[in-house]
Amino acid sequence: MARIVIVLTEDALRPSDAAHIAALHPEPEVTVEVLVPADTEQNVVASIIDHLGLLELRQAWDDVVGRHPTPEKARSYAAAALNASVAELEHAGVAARGRVVADDPLPDLAKTIAATSATELFVVTKPQMLEDTFHRDWAHRAREAFGLPVLHFYTGTEFIGS
Repeated sequence: MARIVIVLTEDALRPSDAAHIAALHPEPEVTVEVLVPADTEQNVVASIIDHLGLLELRQAWDDVVGRHPTPEKARSYAAAALNASVAELEHAGVAARGRVVADDPLPDLAKTIAATSATELFVVTKPQMLEDTFHRDWAHRAREAFGLPVLHFYTGTEFIGS
């Protein structure tokens, strides 16, 4: 019987992210269900603080002047991130599938957990200073809501979030 592991990511997984997930689940009976939210409702203040904290001045400026993608572009970006993530996982030797979900991924995550009997969740994000500090990030919210083992790591790094 195949085991399902869910990966919730805000961007396309990098090769190092896929390799990290593959190394944690080398057994062939594991299937990864990738969920990528379409970021149609951005928290501008949190986004500006996150960009400044990472010294991403151009991105912070874009947030200040309101250069946000339209909902259509956000869904298109999420679909491209999903396709790239599934491809990276498959390249790393992991069976993967997935879908684009709503901006707040927790309702779709609940449905996916119920439908698949997932055994654990990986949350892959960039560092998010406000959300991480006040435990409002996806990983903390999922731990509170679902009781699954949740591993939160930052994309492109070996750094594990709290």
